[in-house]
Amino acid sequence: MSDLLPPDLPRLRTLEHWLTLSLDRVRARIAEVEAREASLRPVRQRAERPGWVLSYLREGGRPVADSVHIDGCRLAASHQKPLTCEEARRALADGRVRACEICRPDSEHELGILE
Repeated sequence: MSDLLPPDLPRLRTLEHWLTLSLDRVRARIAEVEAREASLRPVRQRAERPGWVLSYLREGGRPVADSVHIDGCRLAASHQKPLTCEEARRALADGRVRACEICRPDSEHELGILE
C-alpha cells in the first residue's frame, strides 16, 4: 500500500487532512443515522415501582377493606382495588386496614412507613 501513497511530505499532509475531513463527515452521518433510527425505535417504558392494592374480604355478603399488599402478592384477596403510593400510605396510617405480613408494603423499601 505504501507505493500507492505520494512520496513527498506536503502531499502526504494534504492527503492526511482530506482523510480527516472525510472521516469527520462519515462520523457525522453515522450520528445522524443513529439518531434517526433511535427515534423510530419503540420506546420501552421504564418499569415503575410496584403498585399497591387494597384487598377486600366478604362479610355478610358485602366487601370490607382488609389489608394493603404489593401488587401481585398472592395473599391478596381476589377482590381488590389498585392504590397509588399515597393512598396506600393513608390506608395504613389510619389504622383501619393492616399491612400484609408477607409482602410487607409498609417496609422502608416500599412505602417507608416502618424503619
